[in-house]
Amino acid sequence: MSTLAGKTLIMSGGSRGIGEAIAVRAARDGANVALLAKTAEPHPKLPGTIYTAAKAIEDAGGSALPVVCDVREDDAVAAAVAKTAETFGGIDIVVNNASAIDLTPTEQVSMKRYDLMQDINARGSFLLSKLAIPHLRRAGNAHILTLSPPISLDPKWFVAGHLAYSIAKYSMSLVTVGLSAELREAGIAANSLWPRTTIDTAAIRNVVGAELANRSRTPEIMADAAYAILTKPSTEVTGQFFIDDEVLRAEGVTDFAKYRLCERESDLELDFWVEGRP
Repeated sequence: MSTLAGKTLIMSGGSRGIGEAIAVRAARDGANVALLAKTAEPHPKLPGTIYTAAKAIEDAGGSALPVVCDVREDDAVAAAVAKTAETFGGIDIVVNNASAIDLTPTEQVSMKRYDLMQDINARGSFLLSKLAIPHLRRAGNAHILTLSPPISLDPKWFVAGHLAYSIAKYSMSLVTVGLSAELREAGIAANSLWPRTTIDTAAIRNVVGAELANRSRTPEIMADAAYAILTKPSTEVTGQFFIDDEVLRAEGVTDFAKYRLCERESDLELDFWVEGRP
């Protein structure tokens, strides 16, 4: 595969940031993209809505299906999957992008916030993937791509004040581990993708620390890396935890300046669960 032309993606989230960038990159090939997100109205702290993202997809040359949907609601997700398949004639790719973040230390984090992260990150990824599997079985070159990190058991990722978040993100990664094994014989790939550095998103600006935005890369690096993965044969690339710049280096990219917001590579901030400078 070398193009996503005519392919249908269904993505959780995607009204902004990395998800929107992945969707727009696919749309440049003429892909169909169904976006499942809650943001139907503008938010004072969050840029974009599901409808502005849909317009960006169409402006890039793709077809968009914006579906106002909470990934925590089983019936709503099932209806969205069915509507996507009916509208576009099937589903080829699932992108598990929706994610909640809370970096409150264990003693202070509320169980409501803990449950929110589990429900959106872990359960949401499992649910959307599960419901799409029957359609993926009928697709050519079917992929499930989850935006989650490689699993590291280094204690520093559990004592740095975000144990609850680590548990939720690693649960997304376990979806990749399990589905890659379960679906391998069906020719359906399941992989994870994670950024080496922080990415300039609303989560960075509003939760992690606004000062990190200028030490981050742009969402387009994740979009280009996702595109490289999703255009590979699903029978050859599965069960892997990809890092964005490693994917692009393997594709022959040597200059990453266009992706960074700071002057030097050495000024970039590493993301969680990643070792080694860019």
